[in-house]
Amino acid sequence: MARRQKVNISGLSIELPLKPSKEEILGHDLAKADQRWSRVELPSGWDYLTAREKSGFVQQEYDRRENGLWFMNNGVATYITGSHYFYINWCKIDIGYPEYRDRDRRFFVFWEECKKDENCYGMQMIKHRREGASWKGACMALYDITQNYNAHGGLLSKTGKDARELFEKVVYMFRNLPPFFQPIIDGTDNPKSVLSFNKPGERITKTTKGVQKSNALNSKIDWRNTKENSYDSTKLKYYMCDEAGKWEEADVSKNWQIVKPCLSVGTNIVGKCFMPSTVNEMTKGGGQKYKAIWDDSDPEERDGNGRTKSGLYRYFTPAYDGYEGFIDEYGNSNIEDAKQYLDNIRESLKNDTSKLSEHKRQFPYSPEEAFRIDSKNCAFDSEKIYSQLDYMEGLVRPMTFKGNLIWAAGQKDGMVTFVPDKNGRWEIAWLPDVNDRNEVIKRRGKWAPKNEATIVAGVDPYDHKTTTDGKRSDAAAYVFRKYNPSMPAETHMFVAEYINRPPTVQMFYEDMIMMCKFYGCQILVENNKIGLINYMEQRGYGEYLMERPEVTHTKNSRGQKIKGLPSSGEAVINSIIDAIQVYVYEAVGYDEDSGAIGRCFFPNLLLDWAEFEPDNRTKYDASMASGITLLAAQKNVKVKRQPSKPIVFVKRYDNSGFTSKIIR
Repeated sequence: MARRQKVNISGLSIELPLKPSKEEILGHDLAKADQRWSRVELPSGWDYLTAREKSGFVQQEYDRRENGLWFMNNGVATYITGSHYFYINWCKIDIGYPEYRDRDRRFFVFWEECKKDENCYGMQMIKHRREGASWKGACMALYDITQNYNAHGGLLSKTGKDARELFEKVVYMFRNLPPFFQPIIDGTDNPKSVLSFNKPGERITKTTKGVQKSNALNSKIDWRNTKENSYDSTKLKYYMCDEAGKWEEADVSKNWQIVKPCLSVGTNIVGKCFMPSTVNEMTKGGGQKYKAIWDDSDPEERDGNGRTKSGLYRYFTPAYDGYEGFIDEYGNSNIEDAKQYLDNIRESLKNDTSKLSEHKRQFPYSPEEAFRIDSKNCAFDSEKIYSQLDYMEGLVRPMTFKGNLIWAAGQKDGMVTFVPDKNGRWEIAWLPDVNDRNEVIKRRGKWAPKNEATIVAGVDPYDHKTTTDGKRSDAAAYVFRKYNPSMPAETHMFVAEYINRPPTVQMFYEDMIMMCKFYGCQILVENNKIGLINYMEQRGYGEYLMERPEVTHTKNSRGQKIKGLPSSGEAVINSIIDAIQVYVYEAVGYDEDSGAIGRCFFPNLLLDWAEFEPDNRTKYDASMASGITLLAAQKNVKVKRQPSKPIVFVKRYDNSGFTSKIIR
């Protein structure tokens, strides 16, 4: 028994229609080299044929529009959907009829799956410039609305002007459709705001061989100005939200929450959304809001109802796949040459990080590149940050592993031990040797951390269950190994990350005590929130609290002996930002020529640095905690020289199963 072919497109598993017999595949009788897509023209003398003579061709085209077809393409039996056939055979665009592209084949297969899926509201698509998504979206509007009764297709774009231009594409495409695909319209064939199919008239249908009176579709396609409440309470069969990553006049995420119910009746999804875009600068509203929808549109992450958070499925194709100028006569992409061409452009821009960031965003190789922060709007060197991230994404094994720090045998103030756990609260890049953990010394009659000269920690804490705006922010803390010239590749690096919000603030305080005791280090605390400092003092861990580093003092504060660091004040904030800037410059990034890689292996921190806004610091707990940690690392600690055991990296952990295991 023949089996249906399954394909995976952009993370979605799709089953193709059953391949028909050889005789039913177009071009099966041609030599392999001659097998390619060829557009079907109207029969010669169409205007002079009788309705009966036209009916066979009309029936064929309605069948292909509805079911798609198979054709031979250089020896490969290839399926295209009905909407794809409609697009490349009958939808004229600005340069004529579209050519067949394998990239478009995959796009339409994905779109068809979104339409069939009863739990999907449509697709969100990151595109590159000049990809033709607007023309495809115009085709999809006509495809759905011109064959359904009481159907409404709505168009929005980044501005009202752009929405009107998109509508004009729909009208142009409609006027060039063959007559049997054109419902009778109400009014002019060159409308300015609404293409209305309300008027009944005489036309050939796919089920008759003659001319019959047709019922009015009572359907329409229109456009509206870009507002958050555009199409509010309007039942929609098709909704195109074009250039959604570039909206500045309105919040695209709020608009989607308003329009989404317009595509459903109760629990039933009755309409579909197409949301394509290149991505605007992430510091502007459109890019950030579009990314929020993207993050909620992963088909592999669904709720109990089988739907993604946004209701959409996300779709991405790298810019070098289907790039014009690198497509062969069969519509297939010459990916290697296209990528080399784009790489050459990137190489020429490597000394101008602003232009390089813009080019990567306009012609992305990955979704991460599409959402990159422009270097001119990044407080730190974004290219170094992203090159580090790119390198880490290509690794077979991650550079970090997760786990928890716990009191051994449940005995507080005893020994702290590390337990691997793929859902752990800490992400770890390095652990001290077993014999160097929990190291303490006596100072002023109290226990104090022994490794304060080589290891430090910093934390941006919280005191209350919720913030004043009702949002739950996380506490962020880092452990840092200070530079050691005898082991430069293993020091001057963040070695542990804690970004978490336990159920109670006391649990967080206890986590910080365990972290400091385990690594044997002092911690610099942002002291505008005094709770952690008070708790550690009361628990007898006052010697683990670092005083304000000298580099952050002002003329008025110099000489004061206070625990922790104030997070307000220009001098402190500038010191935090300067410390991160210097560290990113010195220790972050990947050099392709030398193969050298920077020493920050925490993606959360790298992305937080990339998005950091100096004037809106409260959003960036990781960045603030890392900056506090770097300031702590600048403090000089005088210690007696004693023989000590060398600190080495432990073996990494394999977190692929239910329990973590040491990789031997």
